[in-house]
Amino acid sequence: MDSQLFNYLQPGNTFSATEQAEILHTFDRKTFKEGEVLFHSGNVCRQLFFICKGVLRILVQGDNGNDVTYFFVNENHFCTILNSFMTQTLAHESIVAACELEVMMIDRAALLDLYKTYPLLKPLIDARIQQALLEKINTRNAYLGLDSTARYQLFLEKQPDIARRVQLSDVASYLGITPQSLSRIRRNKVL
Repeated sequence: MDSQLFNYLQPGNTFSATEQAEILHTFDRKTFKEGEVLFHSGNVCRQLFFICKGVLRILVQGDNGNDVTYFFVNENHFCTILNSFMTQTLAHESIVAACELEVMMIDRAALLDLYKTYPLLKPLIDARIQQALLEKINTRNAYLGLDSTARYQLFLEKQPDIARRVQLSDVASYLGITPQSLSRIRRNKVL
């Protein structure tokens, strides 16, 4: 049932079945409905989420008061507000369920205790977080210099699974275009 986390963390069997059960026991499994906030900006992020099913949206509030989507994170990835989580400082970002969502979550203190008990766990999680950061940077950089139509077409190519499951207004926010422009692009160019 919870082998999803270990399939993601370790292609081989680093931990025994007993160790896996003990590690999983420290995680809480929770479900969220679309639009529910997992973490509010202005607080210190103390949770690390592993997405079992669904998509998370990392967002900030723009100058005009509208939510601006920074990134989407889907299944088999960790998600947190990394700087806040690592330095225990206030975060400017929020984490919201972009669709129906199931996560396993762990508090920072519990994770640090796990690292003491299972020292091999830290490099596995750190490697996955670093890999995700590189993917995030590469994905965002790919959109630079593209017009709105090209950004949307690239989004459909690079993140088709996310495109099918999240609100079009969130996609527009992520791509830096208005929902009306996205509708026009979809009507005229893509669909």
